[in-house]
Amino acid sequence: MLNVAHSPLLQAITGHAAATPDKTALVAGDRRISYSQLVAAIEQAAAFLHSLGLKPGDHIILSAQKELEFVYLYFAAHQSGIINVVVDSAAPADRLAYIIDVVHPAVLFGDSTVADRVRCVPFSALATSHDMAAGLPAHSITPDAVADVMFTTGTTAAPKGVCLSHANIAASASNTNSFIGNGPDDVEALALPLSHSFGLGRLRCSLLAGATMVMVSNFANLKSLFSVMTAERVTGFGMVPAVWQYIKRLSGKRIGVFADQLRFIEIGSAALPVEDKRLLMELFPHTRLCMHYGLTEASRAMFSEFHTDAANLHTIGRPASAMVQAVVLDDSGHPVDDGMDGEICVKGNMVTRSYFLEKDNADAFYGDEWFRTGDWGHRDASGNFYLTGRRKELINVGGEKVSPATIEDAICSLGVSDCACVAVPDPNGVLGEVPKAFICRGGTTMGLDEIKQRLVQLLPNHEIPVLWEWIDSIPRTPSGKIQRLKLKS
Repeated sequence: MLNVAHSPLLQAITGHAAATPDKTALVAGDRRISYSQLVAAIEQAAAFLHSLGLKPGDHIILSAQKELEFVYLYFAAHQSGIINVVVDSAAPADRLAYIIDVVHPAVLFGDSTVADRVRCVPFSALATSHDMAAGLPAHSITPDAVADVMFTTGTTAAPKGVCLSHANIAASASNTNSFIGNGPDDVEALALPLSHSFGLGRLRCSLLAGATMVMVSNFANLKSLFSVMTAERVTGFGMVPAVWQYIKRLSGKRIGVFADQLRFIEIGSAALPVEDKRLLMELFPHTRLCMHYGLTEASRAMFSEFHTDAANLHTIGRPASAMVQAVVLDDSGHPVDDGMDGEICVKGNMVTRSYFLEKDNADAFYGDEWFRTGDWGHRDASGNFYLTGRRKELINVGGEKVSPATIEDAICSLGVSDCACVAVPDPNGVLGEVPKAFICRGGTTMGLDEIKQRLVQLLPNHEIPVLWEWIDSIPRTPSGKIQRLKLKS
């Protein structure tokens, strides 16, 4: 039997296996796995990990793939007290090498371009392992023990390893299910990558609720995705804004045929324009359109629901549950008045206690409780929060804090398809920093001078970029976040 006392997620999965053993938990292609089969597979995978000499506290890298074996090993590590470090199977070699140097993994599961640096075991090895579940050693593990280490995208600095406990990841899933209303009758299509906290979080949400998760390779083949949604009677899915732009461009409003079928859509990881929120509301008048705000360190800290917040679509929402609190603090860690900008800070059952490297913990919290998100914004009198931009990305123009996102929104409103702004030293040596704008080449018929002239009507003088540059494309993460560090370098 699984050792589950320390893991609320494993407790839920084994509970579903006992109550509804034949209920389908996972679908991957033509493979359908019931909850009882899932528990047996996790037990087998735990025995496999033990046979490799792995023990509690060891770190393993899981090169995330939409394979059942990935899921089995992920939860088997939780059962055994082994710490998962989940990475993108397509991660650049330098990022993977950095993560290996930081965590010193005992094993990497999956294909790797760095096989000379770490012991590598293919996922297929699990399928050929013998039944060794009997006689697994008992482990003393607590809910506060680290379950996963997830590395941030590193858009402004080196990636940070975020330590998430068994209690953290279960709490995030519970908070999310509570807000969205997920339950055992849901059938979810998972096309998001499992290497990021959003996709992995959706997997945990589904299994915590006793629902059915249908794993789809990705969103690239919309015909295939729509076919799965029809065949499996899918009731919900998650997507990032970049995916919505792709769906909209390739299929127009055709996805609206699922309006009466979809109970929920969760959106997150990057900003979504208000006009797209309105379009989704039009296409899905009875679907819960939930958008989360949060970081890997504090997953799903806040939520908004488009229909409920129809009169206030600019908000990032309110705390996800009664277990989560949020506040806006000044540079000294003191609360500011509603309407005033400051740093958005959160605390709750899903918030990490620390980063993997001690040096990254400096200034991560105000006191012992308020996690500093690094996001700049404010709260209104009704308790709604609004995001201005990343604190580290703010441009200090002669003492005035300028959000690059504000400049980007203004430029795009002129008819520019894509752009990005970063802080650069003032070439005149007067203001300290000034904005520099990168404009996507081919994304507008205007010249740089015309864009600058028209911005005068939209922005105060200190927010208008001083330097301008054409660029072929704006570097972004898979979830759509601008990689400003690459632009600065």
